Amino acid sequence: MRDSIQVGATRRTYEIVGTPGPDLVIVFHGSKQNGAKHREFTGRAFDGLGSAVVYPDGYQGNWNDARRGSTFPARTDNVDDVGFTRALIGKLAPERVFVVGYSNGGQLVMRLVHEIPGLLAGAAVIAATMPAPENFLAAEAPPVPVPVLLVHGTKDPISRYAGGEFSWWARAAFKVSGRSLSMPETAAYFAARNGITASPAGTRLPAADAATSVERTDYRQDGHAPAVLYTVHGGGHTIPGPVRQPRVLGRTNQDVSTARLVDEFLAISRSPTG
Repeated sequence: MRDSIQVGATRRTYEIVGTPGPDLVIVFHGSKQNGAKHREFTGRAFDGLGSAVVYPDGYQGNWNDARRGSTFPARTDNVDDVGFTRALIGKLAPERVFVVGYSNGGQLVMRLVHEIPGLLAGAAVIAATMPAPENFLAAEAPPVPVPVLLVHGTKDPISRYAGGEFSWWARAAFKVSGRSLSMPETAAYFAARNGITASPAGTRLPAADAATSVERTDYRQDGHAPAVLYTVHGGGHTIPGPVRQPRVLGRTNQDVSTARLVDEFLAISRSPTG
C-alpha cells in the first residue's frame, strides 16, 4: 500500500507491506532507486519480516547520508531524512524498530545509529562502509548500544571492501566522494561503540558456489549488543539471496539469504499472519 507523510514542508512517500504492530522494519533503498524498485530488486525478500515492512522513497533517488563528499540533491539540499524516519516511527507507533539499508541506504542507517540510536532495536547495513571521521557530518547523540549486522562483498566495485577513496567512475556516476573505513574497520568500529573489547571470532559458512563464499565474523561479549560481519568473498555490490542483481554490480552470493540473516540476528517478531 502506498502512503505519505508530511515532514516539515515536504510530503514524503513510502510503501508499506503488512499491518503496523509490535515490530517495524524500515528498508532503505540504494542510489537511483525508490522503495518500490528496491522491493523488486530484492525479490521482495524482506516482505514478511516484522509486523510490517516499510519501503520509504528517497529524495530524487537518494538519502541524505551525512557524508561530506556526497553531492547529490538529498545531501546538498540537506533533506531531513532523519526527521522522515522519526515521523514514520511516530505515525506507525511500533514497540521496536529495525532499520535495514543497502548502499546509500546503508549509509543512512549508519547515520541513524549515530543520531537516533534510542529509537532503534537493531540495524543492518549492506554494501556500505563507515565514512572516515573527516567525511562524516552526523550529529552524535548520546551513545546507545545497537545490534549491528554488516554484509559486504570483497569485490564490490562501488563501495570498496578495503575502504579508501571511491573510484573516478563511482564519483562521477553516483556523486559521492571522500574517504571511508574498510569493512573490517567498520565492523570493529560498531563493536567498539557497543563496548565490546573481546576479540572477534570467525567462521566459514558452507559454500555451494565456487565463485563466492561467506565468512562470518562475530563481535560478541556478555552484556553488550553484538556486531556481526558477513564477508562475501568474491561478492559484488549486491545483496546475497534468491535474486541475482545485475552482473555489472558483481557476483551475487546465493548460499545465504540476507533477509534471513537479518531476521535471525535481530530476532524480529512477526504478526500472527506473517
